Amino acid sequence: MNIIRTPEERFENLTDYPFSPHYLQLGELRMHYVDEGSGESGFTVLMVHGEPSWSYLYRHMIPICASARHRVIAPDLIGFGKSDKPTRMEDYSYAGHVEWLRQFVDKLDLQNICLVCQDWGSLLGLRLATLMPNRFAAIVVGNGFLPTGEQKVPFVFKAWRAFAVYSPWFPISKIVNSGCFKNLSEDERRAYDAPFPSSRYKAGTRAFPRLVPTEPDALGAEENQRAWRILQQWQKPFLTTFSNGDPIMRGGDRYFQERVPGAKGQPHVTLKGGHFLQEDAGPEFATEVNRLLDRMAE
Repeated sequence: MNIIRTPEERFENLTDYPFSPHYLQLGELRMHYVDEGSGESGFTVLMVHGEPSWSYLYRHMIPICASARHRVIAPDLIGFGKSDKPTRMEDYSYAGHVEWLRQFVDKLDLQNICLVCQDWGSLLGLRLATLMPNRFAAIVVGNGFLPTGEQKVPFVFKAWRAFAVYSPWFPISKIVNSGCFKNLSEDERRAYDAPFPSSRYKAGTRAFPRLVPTEPDALGAEENQRAWRILQQWQKPFLTTFSNGDPIMRGGDRYFQERVPGAKGQPHVTLKGGHFLQEDAGPEFATEVNRLLDRMAE
């Protein structure tokens, strides 16, 4: 496996990202994460990003949850952000990402976790929660899903997957911007592009769309079906905070609400925003997380 690391100077003076870096070694790979907040509440808020973003996506949410005395952990998945980046798409697999994240949670010995996830953060985070249920106290999903290959695949996703695999041009910040209601500033676009100085650094971002199990016999489908059997018995709090403007995930909140016992009776909300609701409604998203944990602490 050929591994590269984004030069540190690419991350200097990023707007609204004052967080100190933390690193964890997973075999030959180094994984970066943000670690903020006192943890006095007893809860650990684990914010898992998706495609093609990194922990920068949660920059407006981290301080709000940390100020509520929660410990906030926001990792950069392998291939993203400040984490190491294998250079071949073949180096990335669904099972591999789950295992990297499992080792991350295990080595940090995270407990009483409130999972906050979106996009691929949901494909990974929900699998992780069903593999390590004793470590998780609650789940909050915004614009995410856990496909088993049995659901209808929107055309917009098929087009996105083909673009990611075959397009010679893969402009990270423009992709993120296209999934937002707001227009990212020049500084914000620079931050999203920072981890990827050239195409050699983008193998992980290009690999994700083709790893989604869209057929029942696809890799990962059986494991997700198994995870769903656990979620259909999940009694712990499960909150959905989807946005009103995501063409891929729209309606997925009702799918969770109808199937996960822990979602019954929760005050689910619909936030205003596109696919990247952390950009369009970050403070509102974080506030809902805090409200959930406040209710649990009563």
